[in-house]
Amino acid sequence: MPDEMPNRALWDLRARVHGTTSGDRIYDVDSFLAGRQTLSALEREMVGEVAGKDLLHLQCHFGMDTLSWARLGARVTGVDFSPVAIGRARGLAERAGLAATFVEADTQRLPRHLAGRFDLVVATYGVLNWIGDLRAWMGGAAMALRPGGSLVLVDMHPAYQIIASLDPLVVDWPYGGGQAHRETISDTYACPGLEIEPQEAVQYPYSVGEIVTAAAEAGLTVTRLGEHVAVDLDPRSLLSRGEDGLFRLPFGDSHLPMLYSLRAHLPG
Repeated sequence: MPDEMPNRALWDLRARVHGTTSGDRIYDVDSFLAGRQTLSALEREMVGEVAGKDLLHLQCHFGMDTLSWARLGARVTGVDFSPVAIGRARGLAERAGLAATFVEADTQRLPRHLAGRFDLVVATYGVLNWIGDLRAWMGGAAMALRPGGSLVLVDMHPAYQIIASLDPLVVDWPYGGGQAHRETISDTYACPGLEIEPQEAVQYPYSVGEIVTAAAEAGLTVTRLGEHVAVDLDPRSLLSRGEDGLFRLPFGDSHLPMLYSLRAHLPG
């Protein structure tokens, strides 16, 4: 795919930067090595008990969440297309003393040796907007599952992704459609204010309907779909935390969903 290399260059650079600079708001490696759990309450609830299960983490970056599942007792495999991220993930697993397998691969074309090996396939936060072929991604997730296994996806809601700023309100992103949108990125979400070497990036907007349909077309049965208006993290740093510690996306007298969560199983 012609769009892969620009995105890989961006994610190679982010994998070098994340967790290595002061002011990083997400990837605190030292506290992780000291035992910090990186998984949110929502994803832990959606995934459920993992002890003794085989878990495949798609788009795992440099492995902190993957290894957090390992700490909960899962046998984990992480996949990412960035060789820098995979190299760092393997090093982090060694430093943490945790068993894990990390595979360098495009999640739109998962290796066949992963087929039918997993009880759970998990992907969270900033996932499908980087995927040009949604059907291939869902098909790969289904291929990796054992019969009866489940895909769990927690990601940014399309209603949240369309908004560039709140004051003033600027909407600059389609709700869906899957068409490629190109831009040059010179910062990183984890380190506000840190400038990086500009990189071309390609992203793809999908509606909730398109995502659910792709899961169904891959042979998965959707058993749970949630849309969440009060969440404990703001993936895009657009909002202020409320007095209760949660983030909300205001819209008139109400709120728009910031995240969606999907659980689907492979029949059998």
